[in-house]
Amino acid sequence: MSWYASDFYKPYVSVAARRAKVQRELARAVKRGEDISPVTIVGRTIASSFWGKAWCDNLESYSDYANRMPRGRSYVRNGSVMDLQIGAGKVTAMVSGSSLYTITVTVAPLAAGRWKSITAACAGKIDSLVELLQGKLSRPVLELLARRGDGLFPEPKELELSCTCPDWASMCKHIAAALYGVGARLDARPELFFTLRQVDQTALITTTGATTAFGARPESKALASSKGLSSLFGIELDGDAAAVPAPGRAAKPRGSATPTPSRAPAAPPARPARPFRPAKVAARTLIDRGISRSMIATWLRAGHLERTSERGVYQTTPTTRRQLRGFPR
Repeated sequence: MSWYASDFYKPYVSVAARRAKVQRELARAVKRGEDISPVTIVGRTIASSFWGKAWCDNLESYSDYANRMPRGRSYVRNGSVMDLQIGAGKVTAMVSGSSLYTITVTVAPLAAGRWKSITAACAGKIDSLVELLQGKLSRPVLELLARRGDGLFPEPKELELSCTCPDWASMCKHIAAALYGVGARLDARPELFFTLRQVDQTALITTTGATTAFGARPESKALASSKGLSSLFGIELDGDAAAVPAPGRAAKPRGSATPTPSRAPAAPPARPARPFRPAKVAARTLIDRGISRSMIATWLRAGHLERTSERGVYQTTPTTRRQLRGFPR
């Protein structure tokens, strides 16, 4: 019994003592040059933005996670998530418990068919990237994006969970704390959600141009034929139906003294479109306009920006101006 008590159960260590040990370990990590990003919760609200709340609500909607989520909420609120990193398809974290545990959550890429359905359903309904990231969209669009099963948020089968703690459960309290930490992080950096799901958020933005959201812009019935043009403007056009005698109406002989209407002055030729001239833009300039480094990386992968031989300097493309719309100058 003494072996069971002394070796199976570790001696109790106070929260203060655990925190002091973790802080020493983190200080050493910072000294080694590692990028440490803790999750800090003020009050009891873990997330307040659309993206953060929708992430947490999605986690809590699955019974697979129900028994460990309350402990996870307590851990993230008391500052136990000492480091959280969100990348393409992966979340890594360090969570303080009896020791400092390392968590890895692998998130499967959003299925191509599912993403295609979502972008098609959102066509013409999202006007700017700022509105999208701030979650300032209509209720039907928000419900579509957050819908369980076929929305943007992952299902349990799309997650692979790993923690270095001795808990046998796939969803331990340390993993739950890290996942809640993701919701808190999305409050400040919602673009990380699209990085995690490995999709380009700009595909959801409405494209303005000569076509409408439902296809080519319909022409007026009055302009559908040259006869319509003649009756509308009072002029004759080459090949105009008015030049052909109408049934039952005698054609006027040539040389008739009846004057022909004068032709309207020709419209000035259309001004040719200005050719696109690529320009260089520094990463610092983009960041000052509110564009995060992860969003810059997404634009580079999508071809909206191109790299140059200069470090931290990129070349614009024809789509860069559209991507920058909505960001302050």
